[in-house]
Amino acid sequence: MTTSKDIPNPKKPGFFARLKQRLNIGGGLGLGSLNWLSGRKLDAELEDEIEERLLLADVGVETTQHIIDGLRKRLKQAPVGDSDRDALQTALRDELMDILQPVAVPLKVDESSRPFAILMVGVNGSGKTTTIGKLAKYFKGQGRSVLLAAGDTYRAAATEQLQAWGDRNSVPVISQVAGSDPAAVIFDALNSAKARGINIVLADTAGRLQNQDNLMRELQKVVRVASRVDADAPHEVMLVLDASLGQNALHQALQFHKAIGVTGITMTKLDGGGRGGILLAIAHRMRIPFRFIGMGEQADDMVPFDAGRFVDALLNFPVNSEQDN
Repeated sequence: MTTSKDIPNPKKPGFFARLKQRLNIGGGLGLGSLNWLSGRKLDAELEDEIEERLLLADVGVETTQHIIDGLRKRLKQAPVGDSDRDALQTALRDELMDILQPVAVPLKVDESSRPFAILMVGVNGSGKTTTIGKLAKYFKGQGRSVLLAAGDTYRAAATEQLQAWGDRNSVPVISQVAGSDPAAVIFDALNSAKARGINIVLADTAGRLQNQDNLMRELQKVVRVASRVDADAPHEVMLVLDASLGQNALHQALQFHKAIGVTGITMTKLDGGGRGGILLAIAHRMRIPFRFIGMGEQADDMVPFDAGRFVDALLNFPVNSEQDN
């Protein structure tokens, strides 16, 4: 008699294999396997078709035009024909890589800075607090000590959620009563981490609505107060963006960067209805490093951004399971 113990557990697909599956539900980027490009010439009709698919994928008008122009230049001296049926597919992948590869910059923690302060910013619902929990596990897995600062003092559930992540990862959480000054919480957290010799502080902040100047000014105050503990703090201002927001995510990024100077971006909820093209729009417009991408609620549902694997997932190209995270 066969029992459940006799049935092997199927290996969970790697992150980028799951991302490819998510992005290509219903066509994903809209480019499918790109077989529809084989053997075709980049004429006006095909340009219109590629443009439409890119726009539907949240790539945006400006970046879409940049990609089309790049394809023209690449193929001008090498028109697609029967002798090179994959030239257009290769050219499109190369165009996307030219946009994303420069921003695929891993976050480097300066070991001489104790603590290395990472200020997490973003609007409500972007997945910011969950991202902090995932980062806590990620850094602990590297052998680093971590402390969390509950700087979102206006939403009681935020502190509770952060405490739950702290308990799960066995890392301390510094918090104060609801309504406390967020800058004071983060100031205390940095001093506490400094006294304990902790490597990294992950500081949560309230979900700033990017069109409310008073909240942005408060965030600027947090930055000023952090610099009193360490002149270089915060060492990273990480903006968490929801991929399912499409072009509105670009608008958020522009506003946060104008207010406080974003140094890194983590894109979340790539399984939440987003088509993935918004990363191209932000990378092309802003050139701010992408640090991590995520989907889902589990700690392993976030990985460092890899331009090549992301583009292959986006275009429904094969994913190397041996190299996949």
